[in-house]
Amino acid sequence: MRGAVASGHPLTARAAGDMFSLGGNAFDAAVAAGFASVAAEPTLTSLGGGGFLLAHIAEQKEDILFDFFVNTPGLGSRTDGKPAMTPVDIHFPECTQVFHTGFPSAAVPGMLKGLLHVHRSLCTLPLETVLAPALSCLREGVEVTALQEYFLNLLEPIFGSTGYGREIYTPGGECMKQGGRLFNPLLKEFFGGIAEGRSDIYSAEAARNFTEEMKKHGCLITPGDLEAYRVIERNPLRIAYRDREILTNPPPSSGGMMLALGLRLIENIRLSSVCRESGEFFITLVELMKRMQDFRPVKNRSGTARPLDSTELSPLIESFLRNVSERTFIATQGTTHISTVDEKGNAASMTTSNGSGSGRFIPGTGIMLNNMMGEDDLHPDGFFSSPPGERVSSMMVPAIILRNGRADVVMGSGGSKRIKTAVLQVLLNIIDFKRPLEEAVEAPRIHLEDGTVHTEPGLPADVAGKLAAHYDINRWNTKNMYFGGVHCVNGEMHGWGDSRRGGVFLTAGQP
Repeated sequence: MRGAVASGHPLTARAAGDMFSLGGNAFDAAVAAGFASVAAEPTLTSLGGGGFLLAHIAEQKEDILFDFFVNTPGLGSRTDGKPAMTPVDIHFPECTQVFHTGFPSAAVPGMLKGLLHVHRSLCTLPLETVLAPALSCLREGVEVTALQEYFLNLLEPIFGSTGYGREIYTPGGECMKQGGRLFNPLLKEFFGGIAEGRSDIYSAEAARNFTEEMKKHGCLITPGDLEAYRVIERNPLRIAYRDREILTNPPPSSGGMMLALGLRLIENIRLSSVCRESGEFFITLVELMKRMQDFRPVKNRSGTARPLDSTELSPLIESFLRNVSERTFIATQGTTHISTVDEKGNAASMTTSNGSGSGRFIPGTGIMLNNMMGEDDLHPDGFFSSPPGERVSSMMVPAIILRNGRADVVMGSGGSKRIKTAVLQVLLNIIDFKRPLEEAVEAPRIHLEDGTVHTEPGLPADVAGKLAAHYDINRWNTKNMYFGGVHCVNGEMHGWGDSRRGGVFLTAGQP
């Protein structure tokens, strides 16, 4: 096989598979899948959002984190005061989360520039070829899956908040149903001009047209923001854990450093001697999540270059072990995502997001803007507290596990605040418990939020009882996208797409 991919939608995975069949590498596959995901997964990603691609370039033995996440808006603006966003309650089956939307919630998008930058840097196939699967999706329409029907109903207050949004997502006054076809004619026209260079939102004329219209509606994005936006190539954060090295997102994003803290804390415990389905293990996870939740590696607009300094870490480890020990004997024993690999050992882990979406479109493009300025977990100092032109910190943790310098497992997740805990649990399942990828991904998860431990179905009754003895518990009746969607592939071209988010795995291309 030439390559393998795991992603959140069949059409996204198929786009990557097409590139492998045409002789493309892991990066051709990831970029093609990224463009296709914009068409196939509109509730999760958009050219109006941003993301990260972590690349392992086997021949050069080089690792690069391409940062095309969003910037804070407002360069050159004289607007005073904080704009009013529109709060929207989104009702998950077992909890409610508030999202802040509308034009003021939009940060400066980076997705289009990011995908084009990676294409120029690492891809081997022409841009027209890489764009072809996405254009096919937009011409033929995307059949709504059961999971997409759920997403659309969940986000209907946002996606149906404008005339164009209702035309696309709620024709006839109700959300698209499974088996229906989604069409976005303006986005189709925009995609048709990308390869020719006539579809753009960043150049001087395009930026002016975009921002002049947006300014009328309270959007903070200025021509200066769009002209100044740059994709940044960073050195990945490297985490030594057991006999592996884990590459992930470095500062100014916080998700990677929080994951690093979690792994550093738990490496003091010999998990291999503990049952994965035991109360002791899940209590340890909760205590670990508490420390990760309280850790603020990015505060007051500055990142900690070495977040795991021993003077800072020692008291955290001591507190963690003490609290675990008080509850169990274990201490005495010691958001959408695309993953690709190819036959040459190249690997790409790409996580992209539009937040929950602002509900507002860039005029004439069919591109929904993000709502990253309204995501509270991305702004620990408060909404609109950072100056214009800065990268917004992210919880995304695209990851590549290296063994002896080679890509062993490529993974990542969607899921807002749950990304780091979803990735952590799958990492432990793979490395410590040596579970096959399918089992590692599909095993029941937990998540700690606002003092409550949310649990998926499938936990043994005695585990749930032990957790309930120490914590407030919210038991979910079904698996849900709330707990993330971890899509994995490994160097042997095996993989798994998380069922919580419609995951798909495939291999493609005979050498």
